[in-house]
Amino acid sequence: MSEAEGEAGNGVMMEALRLAEAVVFAATTAVTPRVLAQILPEAADVDAVMAALTRTYAGRGVNLVQVGGGWQFRTAPDVAPHLRKVVELPRRLPRVAMETLAIIAYHQPVTRPEVEEIRGAALSQNTLDLLLENGLVTPKGRKETPGRPTLWGTTPAFLAHFSLNDLRDMPRREELLIDPTGPALKDPPPVLTPRLEESTSDSAESLPDSEPEPAPDSAP
Repeated sequence: MSEAEGEAGNGVMMEALRLAEAVVFAATTAVTPRVLAQILPEAADVDAVMAALTRTYAGRGVNLVQVGGGWQFRTAPDVAPHLRKVVELPRRLPRVAMETLAIIAYHQPVTRPEVEEIRGAALSQNTLDLLLENGLVTPKGRKETPGRPTLWGTTPAFLAHFSLNDLRDMPRREELLIDPTGPALKDPPPVLTPRLEESTSDSAESLPDSEPEPAPDSAP
């Protein structure tokens, strides 16, 4: 490779790094490889660019991490405790919502009656609405059984909320059920980002830690 070609290649990489850094910084959700391929110079290798940018931010107060099938900037875990003094922590989801979310995550696609059967309790519409409002679950079609009940599954926002890049990154269920009285899914890691704040809702305060058990209504 000639010196001119080398300089041209370095120029492409530098431009790609700046563009990638800008778009990840500006985005409110994880930036996917497909989006990056549309923005970066045609000659740029997306994986190589993001690997280089990840190395650049390693050890800093903000890290570049892969979540939800894309990239986001996240506060470094080791500095997060210090930020608790000045950054308001998001409210946690109520326990009943966490239980429901865990069941959907590990059994998806799953119907509402199936969630109720696994929980051993009726699922209130308030709980399902809370998960929907926060973008953590979404309809995944209908089950081909009488009544054709809605199938539910998790969303990319669920992956981002729990700092997961893929559903295969979830802990094994047996690791989460050591304490039968505890929540069915681990709390989000202590990473303070706008994404976690956006995943809470004022309606969470109106939900009790446990639900009454009315007669199950029909699946939405």
